[in-house]
Amino acid sequence: MPASAPIVTIIVPGRDVAAFAPAALDSLRAQTEPRWQAILVDDGSVDETGAIFSDAASSDARFRMLRNDEPRGLGAARNLGLDHVDTPLLGFLDGDDELTPTALARLTGTLDTTGSDFAVAAYTRARFDGTAYAPGRVQPWVAAATSPERLGTTILAHPQASGNIVAWSKISRTAFWGDLRFPEGVAYEDQVIAQRLYTRARAFDAIPDVAVHWRVRADGTSITQGKAQLPVLRDYLAALDGGIRVLHDAGASAAVVARLELILAMDVPPLLSIAAEHPDPEYAAAVTTFIDGLKAYPEFTDARPDHTLAEALAW
Repeated sequence: MPASAPIVTIIVPGRDVAAFAPAALDSLRAQTEPRWQAILVDDGSVDETGAIFSDAASSDARFRMLRNDEPRGLGAARNLGLDHVDTPLLGFLDGDDELTPTALARLTGTLDTTGSDFAVAAYTRARFDGTAYAPGRVQPWVAAATSPERLGTTILAHPQASGNIVAWSKISRTAFWGDLRFPEGVAYEDQVIAQRLYTRARAFDAIPDVAVHWRVRADGTSITQGKAQLPVLRDYLAALDGGIRVLHDAGASAAVVARLELILAMDVPPLLSIAAEHPDPEYAAAVTTFIDGLKAYPEFTDARPDHTLAEALAW
């Protein structure tokens, strides 16, 4: 293989992200590892996203563009890209996020050294500070998943890795994916897939380097900012439970406990706050059913909810 041949394909899905897509593509162009190519998937955009992707593909052979004429969602867009990967390694970058300059060098280099099935890195949230989007610190659950560096580990040896559930924090061997594909037609499509990667891996690498700045949009249009909407909530709860189920069925009990503790600390309290004021009683009912489902897992007795939360839910 020539030295200049691409070793990794980055799948970049986007729908109506024209305000952010140029920065995402520039973050690829700025990579210190030059042996990459990107599949840009326009998921039925009605703004200039398609034109931005098309211009990139026309001017730089490293970019290739695919398009869904109608929006099909992130899962379907990523799956379309997956079907066209022809490099030994693959990864993802949402069209409104940005890679750090050494992300690909660090992740692909780690895999080259270890031979593991995939490598997972840290990430930060980038929030609008009134002037620009500024990345914050690595959040505690992300740090617990990726720091200190662990090479050739497993989910049984490192259960806290299960807290890093986003698709775009990882570089994988393409052959490792096989026929694995994202769920389509739902939000939070990467959570179950992440746990399948962890439980199927012969070995994976966890590194503390920040690979991605995840943009939290100032206008509140990110999928993760729509949890007050009942359909989004249902997808969210199904994804959380689906990920736990994958870990449970794989016998990764310590990882189940780790996920339960994180969900009880980070996910349940804000959902309860929304439910308390939500006009649709179905919202509170869905949250209650979800919590009852968490309690039904055998590993729940080993989870340690916050004292205030435990009192509120009459643990």
